[in-house]
Amino acid sequence: MLKRYYWALLCIVLCSGCATVRHPIPPDLLGSARIFGMQDIRALSGSPSDCFKNDFLKLLEQEQRDSPSIFDFKATRTYSMLAISGGGDKGAYGAGLLNGWSQSGTRPVFKAVTGISTGAIIAPIAFLGSKYDYKLEEFYTKYSTKDIMRVRFPPIGILFGNSVASTAPLEHLIEYYIDAELLKQIAIEYTKGRRLYVGTTNLDAQRLVIWDMGKIASIGDNNALKLFRKIILASASMPVAFPPVYLNVEVNDEMYDEMHVDGGITRQVFFLYDVLQGFDKAIKEKGLDISRIRYEIYVIRNGYVDPLYKEVADKLSAIAERAVDTSINAQGIGNLYELYVFTKNNRGDFNFAYIPATHASKAKELFDPVEMQELFDLGFKEASQGYPWKKIPPGME
Repeated sequence: MLKRYYWALLCIVLCSGCATVRHPIPPDLLGSARIFGMQDIRALSGSPSDCFKNDFLKLLEQEQRDSPSIFDFKATRTYSMLAISGGGDKGAYGAGLLNGWSQSGTRPVFKAVTGISTGAIIAPIAFLGSKYDYKLEEFYTKYSTKDIMRVRFPPIGILFGNSVASTAPLEHLIEYYIDAELLKQIAIEYTKGRRLYVGTTNLDAQRLVIWDMGKIASIGDNNALKLFRKIILASASMPVAFPPVYLNVEVNDEMYDEMHVDGGITRQVFFLYDVLQGFDKAIKEKGLDISRIRYEIYVIRNGYVDPLYKEVADKLSAIAERAVDTSINAQGIGNLYELYVFTKNNRGDFNFAYIPATHASKAKELFDPVEMQELFDLGFKEASQGYPWKKIPPGME
């Protein structure tokens, strides 16, 4: 995904360019900002969220009313969760794995699904189950770089803009695959007590923003559909390569703008542990027996976890690409460790999948349909035969 991308860093060195006039939100108002007409639809990672915590409490209370037997002294209930990482074109692996998992007949109905970067594109479709697997196969095998991005010309335009390329083609694809009917189906699942979350990076704040996509879908109007699509676009928009996505927010009747970019800048994969602080205590205060609640989390890492040797050419673009690639891989492994510790501390079952080191990429462009088809086929083959889910992060064997 990063190939040729960091040539763009030269633009930053050579020219500061012209900037759009902005009205960014002051830092002390970050926690109070909201999208006009929509409340309690997001949380800032790192800060406890009362709205998210209360939402989960209501889910448990609803299940206690609807199925009281699951909370008796003998019964337990296990919830399946899915977290899908970033990885750009390597999202083809996750798309193939999900298709193969359906083929095996062992894919669960997930209580909650999270997605970030390319995982944000996969997550809404994966959330709806195997019926929509064909959409994932199409998205990750049918298109190439020209269908995702359009490089800006002439080159001088890059120096005075905010990105190397336009994401207009990607916007059209998101509009095609995330339509009103899909939003309606997500809203239906939301009312059943299932949850879908996508992460973006607020670049001004250097914070991950977690969006409750099911709640947005449940609003059901055209504004909700537009916001839903913008959030997915933002989560998949690598800064410098792609332009940021601006969201208008309000605080005390004053309008501001927020700059949102690729969620993978802050996290390669995420769950809600840092916004649900105090959840255990709140459950006990409600009189619910948390010891009867179990969960299993499945993590799809659309990338490698093993170091891969590659001879690097002695030129700026190759060095920059390799250095950033290495940094992102290390970040992804660190995020796996965070999820593993959280899962074990909360009596959960940890499972993760990743691209094996035996697969050597032969991509000739950023989004090479031949390479993406190979990744899709690899993920499909592994999962359809019964994927051997890894139980601990790399290095802990």
